[in-house]
Order: sequence, then C-alpha cells, then structure tokens
Amino acid sequence: MKVYVMTDLEGVAGVINFDDYGTPAGRYYEVARELTTKEANAAVEGLLEARADEILVVDGHGHGAINPSLLHPAAKLLAGRPLGYPFGCDATFDAAVIVGQHAKSNTDGGHLCHTGSFEVEDLTINGISLGELGRNLLFAAYFRVPTVMVSGDRATCEEASALVHNIEVAPVKEGIRRGTAAGLTGEQNKLFNGAAVHLHPEKACELIREKARRGLERLEETELFWLESPYDLVSILRPEEAGKPEKTAKIRSDDLLELLNAPLTYEPMK
Repeated sequence: MKVYVMTDLEGVAGVINFDDYGTPAGRYYEVARELTTKEANAAVEGLLEARADEILVVDGHGHGAINPSLLHPAAKLLAGRPLGYPFGCDATFDAAVIVGQHAKSNTDGGHLCHTGSFEVEDLTINGISLGELGRNLLFAAYFRVPTVMVSGDRATCEEASALVHNIEVAPVKEGIRRGTAAGLTGEQNKLFNGAAVHLHPEKACELIREKARRGLERLEETELFWLESPYDLVSILRPEEAGKPEKTAKIRSDDLLELLNAPLTYEPMK
C-alpha cells in the first residue's frame, strides 16, 4: 500500500510557541525540526507495521520542519517551496495520515491555533469553517484517498473527529486556555493560546505509531470528508489594529484544487 503523510509543526509535542520554534530565526527551531521528524518517523513505523510498502512524507510547514538526515529511511520526502495544493497527493495513494496538526483559528482549548497564518480570522468553504486540517482532508478526498489518522493537540483531534467520525486520532498535547481569540489582531492571536500540557516526546511517538498502524488497518472503514461543487470560499483577515475593520476575500469555483490555489484579494468588510 502507498501512503501519503502530511506534516506540520505547531501540533507537535514539545513545540511550545511559534517565535522560538516555528521559524529559522527561532532559538529552538532545530529542536522543533527534530521533534517533528521523530513524530513523522513514528507514523512511518506504524504504517510499515500495517504493511505499507511505499510512504511519502510531505513537509507541510511553511519554513520547513523535516530534517532529511533524521527521516526514516523507508520514507521519501517532498519538501521545498513553491509547493501548492495538492502537495504531491494523487490517486495512486491508498491512504493519508496527518502529523503535527494544529487546530483552526479561534478554537476553544486549542494550542497555537491558526488557519494558514495567525492573521486569518476564519476561512469557510460552502459555509463550513475549515482550518488547514479540513482542507488537507478535502484535497486527499479529491483523489478518493481517505485520511486514516491525525495527530496534534487535543482540539485538533476533536476537529478531525467532527469531520470524519471514525478517524484514528493521537492527541499529543492539550491547550489549557479556554475561549476564543475572535476579534484579536494576528500578533495577539499568536500569543492567545500559547500554553499547553505536552506528552513526553517518546510517549507522543508511541501513541502516533500505534494510531497510524491502527488507522491503516482500518482503512476500509474510514470515511471521506467531502464537499460537493460548486465551491464558495470566504476568508476573513483579523484587524490590523484593535478597532480597525476586518478584510475579506471571496472566491467561487467548480473545481476544488483551483479553489484552494486561487490567489486571495482582500477588501475591507462593509
């Protein structure tokens, strides 16, 4: 079986905040890369146990998060930019897995919640609020590829289960701040839910390995998350300063990939 593994960084156990861990300028960026790569390796190990024979790991973090020299030798790596939807996915894959995912913007009890960037207030497709997780599920489903496991903070796992009720999830940390960051600026949002309780990285990897194996074993039971065309996408930016108006962008398309790759032009909300 051929398996697609999408990775991100903010949902990895031990990644504490964005400024220190999320960019090359951060003092713990290399730590974050190692932690992310280890979680990806754990997923690869679980998939191999479930008889996967070809695995592609995709570095989905904007600045990059996978250390190629530490990646499991059984996996191939897709990395670098520019890289747009569908991020190397196609109909040759049998299943997909998502590792290191964070919850969408404004999620109650999430950790480092955002949707594409900390400046986005919300993004909807056909009226359904979707973060990066939801869009990842959709583009895999475009090729009839079910996503069988998601790892990240607990709020992300709850988000995944709400979209695909029988998906396997691996919660590796849990945000402790309740409430929503709605109406805050991007910088305020980045700091809003920065505290979480983390599993030890070894325990996180054990859980991911188990859930990835279980997910692939349950492949035939796993549903697709899908929305029918035509598609209407609405993205709302947070105010640049407190009290200033938000901006919005709207796109309509009959094709999902065209929709997801379309450039966004924001205008002040009326």
